[in-house]
This record gives sequence, C-alpha cells and structure tokens, in this order.
Amino acid sequence: QVQLVESGGGLVQAGGSVNLSCAASGSFLTINAMGWYRQAPGKQRELVASIASGGSTTNYADSMKGRFTISRDNAKNTVRLQMNSLKPEDTAVYYCNAVIRRTWYSGVDTYWGRGTQVTVSS
Repeated sequence: QVQLVESGGGLVQAGGSVNLSCAASGSFLTINAMGWYRQAPGKQRELVASIASGGSTTNYADSMKGRFTISRDNAKNTVRLQMNSLKPEDTAVYYCNAVIRRTWYSGVDTYWGRGTQVTVSS
C-alpha cells in the first residue's frame, strides 16, 4: 500500500523553471533509490535523474546535466526535481519512481507515480 504522488507540473515558457515534487506515503520500512523519468507522446520512457538513499550519489541523463537538479528529503519521504532552462523538447509526462522495501520479510519493489504533465511552450 505504497503511493507516490507527484506535484508541480504545468505550463511554462521556454527558458523558465519548474520544480517537481513527489511524496511517498503508505506502509514501508525504507526507501532506497528514488528518481524521475519522463515520457513524451510516441516516445520511450527515459531516465531523467536518480538519487541514492543517502542523497549524495546522483545520476543524470546527459541532456539534463547542468539544467536539472534532483534532491531528496528523507524525513518527508520526498524527492524533488528542479528543472531550469526548459526547452520545448522537455515537454513530457514526468513520473516519480522509488525503490522501496515494505516489510522486513519482503523484497524490494519498484513503485511509480501517476505522472505529472510538464509543457514547455516556445
């Protein structure tokens, strides 16, 4: 019974910024890696950024390096994605992802949010 809920999406002009947030709720022991993916219509889902449980190790897709910043607040079970210098090609549905261990006797499962639309106008 884990739920990931994204927020912060919307319409923004090229060159603008958007801050996405994802909060995990429900019953679980630990959240391991968290990340953001995106998918544009007719295209494959791609990794945007990921962050390890400690918050120090991050991974970005090459096209996002220098523009996007991923961070997390473990006390709030939240992961954020700060997106700057947005381009029209950044338009996509952005999905929150988390690797979670729910109980001491269970394995690790991957969870996804419903997604939030980010539209960048020219």
